[in-house]
Amino acid sequence: MYTIAALYHFARFENPEAIKPALLKLCLEQEITGTLLLAREGVNGTIAGPSMAAVNTVLAHLRALPGCTDLEHKYAESDVPPFGRMKVRLKREIVTMGQPDVDPTASVGHYVAPEDWNDLINRDDVAVIDTRNDYEVAIGTFQGAIDPQTASFGEFPAWWEANKQRFHNKKIAMFCTGGIRCEKSTNYLLGQGVEDVFHLKGGILKYLEEVPAEQSTWDGSCFVFDNRVSVEHGLKPGPHMLCFGCRRPILPADTKRSEYEEGVSCHNCVTETSEDDKNRFRERQKQIALSKRRKW
Repeated sequence: MYTIAALYHFARFENPEAIKPALLKLCLEQEITGTLLLAREGVNGTIAGPSMAAVNTVLAHLRALPGCTDLEHKYAESDVPPFGRMKVRLKREIVTMGQPDVDPTASVGHYVAPEDWNDLINRDDVAVIDTRNDYEVAIGTFQGAIDPQTASFGEFPAWWEANKQRFHNKKIAMFCTGGIRCEKSTNYLLGQGVEDVFHLKGGILKYLEEVPAEQSTWDGSCFVFDNRVSVEHGLKPGPHMLCFGCRRPILPADTKRSEYEEGVSCHNCVTETSEDDKNRFRERQKQIALSKRRKW
């Protein structure tokens, strides 16, 4: 059984480049796989290890970094290795919004605990906004939530500017997978003069972990960025798989559609890539198949 930890923390790292070598070395020593992003604004990522002790060793190292004492994480488990290798990457932002004035270390919206979320979003004076990407929203969201239909988080500020009049005199409640996008989006709205901004503490994952299915206002599955692809209540693995042509979630039934070709395309992306692209994907899939055969 593999232990998975999803984590993020906003902190001010003056020199993230100096943090990378020791962090990567420790992860490799503990047989940790996954991806960690480092930027001047903090750390974000999901890691997995052969034991909870190994994962906790890395978490302890992260909490010893400047400003990271309060770093929070969420555990999950997997029967199979969730990631193929370990990557520590340096980025401009740990979640890309493209707004240089946004600073979650300065202020964010009001945190709402999972057990209080239903009461908040059922109020008539509250507008609920899903801050995730369109393909994530497509497989699951909260009842009554507004879908901005953004292809990336960086599109959210433009969507808000075009739609903000819809929310005059409304309190805004936002949510995302684990909370990181809401840290930025709530700070952004505060900077835009919105006074009453709320977000789901711990994100959808914490809600699905703590709120019983019979009390839930969540419909569908939650997309996750590891080999589980999606999870449901109790963080049980969902039914989805990944199209490796576009990295979007699909259902097993979708593999029977004429547009599906393993590793190449699905009904979501078959018209989005050129024949040259598809040929490259076919070659990649061929090499993957050869590699698997060699292992056996």
